[in-house]
Amino acid sequence: MRHLLREDAVTETVESTEHHEAERARIREAHLRPAASRPASTARGIHHTALISFDVERTVRFYQDVLGFPLTELIENRDYPGSSHFFFDLGNGNLLAFFDFPGLEVGPYAEVLGGLHHLAISVDEARWAELVGRLEAAGVEHVVHSGVSVYFRDPDGARIELIADPLGEMYGQHVL
Repeated sequence: MRHLLREDAVTETVESTEHHEAERARIREAHLRPAASRPASTARGIHHTALISFDVERTVRFYQDVLGFPLTELIENRDYPGSSHFFFDLGNGNLLAFFDFPGLEVGPYAEVLGGLHHLAISVDEARWAELVGRLEAAGVEHVVHSGVSVYFRDPDGARIELIADPLGEMYGQHVL
């Protein structure tokens, strides 16, 4: 592996940034249709996103008691006897679900191709500040970004973002 001098690193970073922006521009030009000419989605929305939990009760305490997402159901996982499948209300008919896999060595959270980078959950702007305070009170390490996003890891390491932007917006820009 080649070690870069400071000047080389800056030059390579600028060239890399320009290359990546040019590639994003090419993809936008080829595939991003103006909102007025986009077809309607074939989907109704995300029914639920399922993550893995090591400890059901610890996960319930975190998502329900710290973040304020009510537990709505706790059932057996039909695919793995003894495993639980449980759900939290994220509002607007959206659910966050979890499985536990007792007896399996699932290993620690890892970001892998095809895996979860982070889950962004929209919250009301007034509620956002309260939730940041709840994270602080619970001793959860977090990073506030751009004054509307807070990033943290759940008890099993999944990266979660609470964002004060409305659904369909990203930092004040419509993305839907």
